[in-house]
Amino acid sequence: QVQLEESGGGSVQAGDSLNISCSVSGQSNHYDCMAWFRQAPGKEREGVARLYRGISSYYTESVKGRFTISQDNARNTLNLRMRDLKPEDTAIYYCAANSAARCGWAFTREAFKYWGQGTQVSVSP
Repeated sequence: QVQLEESGGGSVQAGDSLNISCSVSGQSNHYDCMAWFRQAPGKEREGVARLYRGISSYYTESVKGRFTISQDNARNTLNLRMRDLKPEDTAIYYCAANSAARCGWAFTREAFKYWGQGTQVSVSP
């Protein structure tokens, strides 16, 4: 089992930066593949960034160059640094985890078993 808990969301203005974090605990081989998803009102949950064993990252096109996913050395905190935020980045952001093989799946919510409760990020124009 893996437990995930997000923190650090808030309200910012367009162009600002914000960091969100996810505390991770549980059986480590169950979180070799970790990711951030987001869900805006009325939209599907979409993958934002994914990290394989803390070293190999992937980003969806809309956030490339603006968002950075990382994990601390102990791999018990997953971070998402967001800069140059846009109103379209407004969503609930979720931390997700699963075993290493799932990083080879398509980047969809079906690839992840463990989820946090989400943290709201709101960006005003």
